[in-house]
Amino acid sequence: MSQSDILFDYKHIWHPYSSIINPLPCYSVISAKGVYLKLQNGRNIIDGMSSWWSAIHGYNHPILNKSLKKQIKKISHVMFGGITHPSAILLCRKLIKLTPEKLDCVFLSDSGSVSIEVAIKMLMQYWKSLGQNRTKILTIRNSYHGDTFAAMSISDPENSIHKIYKKFLPKNLFANAPTSNFNQEWNANDIISFQTIIEKNQLHIAGVILEPIVQGVGGMKFYHSIFLKKVEELCKYYSIPLVFDEIATGFGRTGKFFAFQHANVIPDILCLGKAMTGGTITLAATLTSRDIAQTISRSNIGCLMHGPTYMGNPLACSVAYANIKILETNEWKKQVINIEKELLSRLFPLIEHPRVNDVRVLGAIGVVECKQHINLELMQKFFVKHGVWIRPFKQLIYIVPPYIISTKNLKKLINVIQQSLNENILFF
Repeated sequence: MSQSDILFDYKHIWHPYSSIINPLPCYSVISAKGVYLKLQNGRNIIDGMSSWWSAIHGYNHPILNKSLKKQIKKISHVMFGGITHPSAILLCRKLIKLTPEKLDCVFLSDSGSVSIEVAIKMLMQYWKSLGQNRTKILTIRNSYHGDTFAAMSISDPENSIHKIYKKFLPKNLFANAPTSNFNQEWNANDIISFQTIIEKNQLHIAGVILEPIVQGVGGMKFYHSIFLKKVEELCKYYSIPLVFDEIATGFGRTGKFFAFQHANVIPDILCLGKAMTGGTITLAATLTSRDIAQTISRSNIGCLMHGPTYMGNPLACSVAYANIKILETNEWKKQVINIEKELLSRLFPLIEHPRVNDVRVLGAIGVVECKQHINLELMQKFFVKHGVWIRPFKQLIYIVPPYIISTKNLKKLINVIQQSLNENILFF
């Protein structure tokens, strides 16, 4: 990649959450293998982000590559309207087998945010089919569900990255987020706000949508599993569908295959994405119960009104199936346990650092919450200089490394985080 290419990128290509006038610097990656990203200058840096939670087996995995090559020789894409194919059928069989028995109808889409949109459409059409015009979604504060409009409307309107769109979005219902942390004592008061809202608005609520256990972009908080259990009980009592957004947490990241398993609860709708294809190509899924699917299908419309062009993409379905086959060996369990032990042993002690407000660890997720805001540009430069790729935001430095990371490389990630805390120039 030439200097003119870099300059073109700087002037013309928008990157996530960045400015076109004064964009954050981008680092040119020319290849990747295992846990390493190879930069333009030939240096290898350790990826601590799994490409935003997705590349759980690292890069250039031979089994995933083989599945892509095999599929592309047959067909890379075909419309899903009026057509089906073996890759989609194999994947959906596998998804139904992996998830609770209740979830046996699958809608495939092309990104996690769209899977949330599909779930919301399912809720609206479900109640419409029952002759009720329910349009409100209940969730909790500090939530984040994606960047498309319906998904934005159920992300915290005050504290999320989407608050600038507040006037354009539908008004939904937000209960207080639980204060009881995952590994601490349960505070019974945590359910009061949620219970009050659901009781008051029970005839207007189309569904409840939550990120189970882990609140991602809203602050990387890990809340108590009893909160999920209490929410499930209220949803059952008021016959309100419960939706779980497992886009970030699904496929082993929290130490359970799905985060909701920490609470032993079962949703009525489940949204999946990110790690579903092992970080190779975009794909998402929305699973629901047969009752909801059939109720929608019995309506005057008779169908779910959504159909992405790349729905059921054969390449994506093929590699997702191969990814799940790797996970079914259960090697991920040992890998995630080892990562968690190392994070608890080496990352957690950083809570004593004067610049640190809190440290949180769950499965293969490690979070350092700082007392000051981070200078993202300088912090990113510091990390790359020291051979790691970590993408902080606001006051948070967090890592979600590939499951295959070695103890040596994980130690390096943690050591560089520790070093960064001692650099005054990296904080506001």
